[in-house]
Amino acid sequence: MTKFTFVATTPMGIESVLKRELLGLGYEDARAFNGYVEFSGDESAIARCNLWLRTADRVLVKVGQFQAKTFDELFEGTKALPWQDLLPENAHFPVEGRSVKSQLSSVPACQRIVKKAIVDKLSAKYGRQTFPETGATYSIEVSIHSDQAMITLDTSGAGLHKRGYRKLSAKAPIKETLAAALVLLSWWKPHRPFADPLCGSGTIAIEAAMIGKNIAPGLQREFASERWPWIPTEVWTDERTRAFAATNKDVDLDIVASDIDSEVLSLAEYHCRKAGVAECVRIVKQDAGQFSSNAEYGCIVTNPPYGERLGDQWEVENLYRAMGRAFRRLDTWSAFIITSHTKFEKMYGKPADKKRKLYNGRIQTNLYQYLGPLPPPKER
Repeated sequence: MTKFTFVATTPMGIESVLKRELLGLGYEDARAFNGYVEFSGDESAIARCNLWLRTADRVLVKVGQFQAKTFDELFEGTKALPWQDLLPENAHFPVEGRSVKSQLSSVPACQRIVKKAIVDKLSAKYGRQTFPETGATYSIEVSIHSDQAMITLDTSGAGLHKRGYRKLSAKAPIKETLAAALVLLSWWKPHRPFADPLCGSGTIAIEAAMIGKNIAPGLQREFASERWPWIPTEVWTDERTRAFAATNKDVDLDIVASDIDSEVLSLAEYHCRKAGVAECVRIVKQDAGQFSSNAEYGCIVTNPPYGERLGDQWEVENLYRAMGRAFRRLDTWSAFIITSHTKFEKMYGKPADKKRKLYNGRIQTNLYQYLGPLPPPKER
């Protein structure tokens, strides 16, 4: 097995959650940076992390990092990397790029330089000047920040938020990775009730159910690196077998997903079936302001409308007031509400115990955290 340095990317604000996931998978050297977490492992880490990480966007191999103030430095630094060990002769290797606060500001030029350097390196091994690129895809990214170039190789393919269960989308859906992060930030555990009273197409409730049942989020999809010849097929087979075996089929979950829109509730039901959690998520048609429960020590995690369009503000603010009245009646429950509305706490009727800045796509939001008591030890 070969030792690699990996980069798991994630939206800003979620790095600590992703690091916690990696530590839980056994990668004790995980180190958080802005927008990503670095860790090391062998080929099995590629399969394990793609299958199990809930809050990562992608898992990348960090091929190299070096100073690149000039195109010559970028070319030579790229050419010095071990491409002959990573790319077969027929590899399809598109190059993407980005540059922030760097002298090399032309991204297309940087992409061309990196591509040329890789071709030169491969030419020395394979004895040819052009390559057919008819084989498996090895997507490469050159990221230059403050004149430091990082060259990475994408093992995931499609973003990891694409679990395979959400085939249809409602208006303004939340990404599966962010939904999972909200659940993990709530510290909810399967022995407690869980609810999303504004569930839309059901993503938050489904992610909670998958966490509760310990379902690996990548079990229903494929990854680009599964077609790479230097990762043995048995690595993927073994990791998938372990992931299937780790599913907790017997856990008893109390999860409610409710909304007033019949159309999105039908999507939620469909997605629950696709995700394999239909038996543990109750779909209920109900206004969020009417939400109630006889259970104790529950957890609400929800992504309400933000009221970003001028005509929606009055309606959204009334919704927040109704949510505040309903949720505050549940005096043993905790509530975690994400929104970009700057006056949410005023409308809700209570300041949050904690706030955390997160990004929902490109929208800056806050996660407002209202912390109820924990269940007595005998009930945990």
